[in-house]
Amino acid sequence: MIDPRLATLRVFSRCGSVAATAELTGYSPSAISAQLRELQRVLGMQLLTKDGRGLRLTATGRQLVSGSDALIAQWELLRASALEAGGQVQSHLGIGGFSSAAAQLLAPLAAALRSARPLLEVQVLEANPARCFDLLIAERIDLAVIVAMQAEVHPDEDRRFEQTTLLHDPLDVILPADHRLASRETVTLEEMATDPWITDAPGSAYHSLFVAAFTAVGVTPRIAHEAVEWETLIAFVGAGLGVGLLPRLAPLGSAENVIRLPISGRGKPARRIVAAVRMGSMGSPLIKESLNILQTRARRILTERLESDC
Repeated sequence: MIDPRLATLRVFSRCGSVAATAELTGYSPSAISAQLRELQRVLGMQLLTKDGRGLRLTATGRQLVSGSDALIAQWELLRASALEAGGQVQSHLGIGGFSSAAAQLLAPLAAALRSARPLLEVQVLEANPARCFDLLIAERIDLAVIVAMQAEVHPDEDRRFEQTTLLHDPLDVILPADHRLASRETVTLEEMATDPWITDAPGSAYHSLFVAAFTAVGVTPRIAHEAVEWETLIAFVGAGLGVGLLPRLAPLGSAENVIRLPISGRGKPARRIVAAVRMGSMGSPLIKESLNILQTRARRILTERLESDC
């Protein structure tokens, strides 16, 4: 197996400080410092040097971290193939993802795995995409569910990770129940351009998706209000303040005076939701089983949600 002190060095390389490495790995700062000192002693290399009140990697340390990517991937591949050859699964699985994925996909996944394997320890962590990749490197989680367009790291371009698409999550229009188009089965963006729209602040991934959808149909929407959380957006629509776009994965819940309609015609926006794992681990039996469960549940949600929310 890989020396855990090397894994600590890799986390330090990503985080940039002993304190951040300690927070991410769950060890104390003194334990992290001790691991890094011991790794330097065992290897006979100076991996770290003082940088003000902190530390930074030397050129030797950077080369060691960079070169270890292939080693980690090979170990993950070997571990996955060994488990599969013996018909075994790992005893612990960490999974993480953004809020709606954690609630709608990961919690049911954890329940299904624990029901099938009572001795399996499953840990679910809600986290934004950037932290999910930190957690993967720190080996706190083994599988992350993220929105591809929100990730600072692109797993299809980073040799430390590999990914698979779980679903393309369409955005639907949500509008007050007494809206002039509420009786329709679908709506187009063009016919709603004059409505007051509610969206996230400029600079966010959701706002970019919102703007791109209207740009594709050559329409400039009238933005009246801003909301960061889906619950806030739904409440604004329910209060009659305007209309908005809501991912189908996000439920309306018990919202009053709000209905959901799919978008037809041009410019139908969707967000790509992917599962990311450490490079080499995609063949792990438990990872493959988890991906199958996630994809099955995602398809069911996309099929059933319109029936319940419209």
